[in-house]
Amino acid sequence: VQLQASGGGLVQAGGSLRLSCAASGRTFSSYAMGWFRQAPGKEREFVAAITRSGGSTSYTDSVKGRFTISRDNAKNTVYLQMNGLKPEDTAVYYCAATATYYSVYAAGYAYWGQGTQVTVSS
Repeated sequence: VQLQASGGGLVQAGGSLRLSCAASGRTFSSYAMGWFRQAPGKEREFVAAITRSGGSTSYTDSVKGRFTISRDNAKNTVYLQMNGLKPEDTAVYYCAATATYYSVYAAGYAYWGQGTQVTVSS
């Protein structure tokens, strides 16, 4: 599966962005999906994940209550709605896919998008 992330940009603190990740192929619903982010000089970190059906989600503590992951299997797309953005959310955001159950570890994902930059100004 090939992934294309989009929707990043520059936003003021407190603002919102919605990231999208479009997948190629006809088996999108066979993949659990995740979002990760990487800030300059830091390790790539887990943000959110969603099961194949969308029935279960997981979030890192720092984004709970602010970010929402969702998917539309008919459109082969996974989303990350980000509200209440903070300067510490600034990073390149990556979507990822796995044919197994979703994971909070980057090593659990075999397929990665190219990343989209999110910059939150204070």
